[in-house]
Amino acid sequence: MTDKPINLNRARKSRARAATKAEADENAVRFGRTKAQVKRDETEAAKAARHIDDHKREP
Repeated sequence: MTDKPINLNRARKSRARAATKAEADENAVRFGRTKAQVKRDETEAAKAARHIDDHKREP
């Protein structure tokens, strides 16, 4: 054990800051894209959907 006592408020706040930072990093990865990247992804998804729809066989 350590001989020095710890401040529980400081430990709690430090843990909360670490959790907030982790969530912020996750959101930056998920939502941190430029408009051009978002537009490119939308057009690729639309193109893929059209490609699938064009190849469907109707009974």
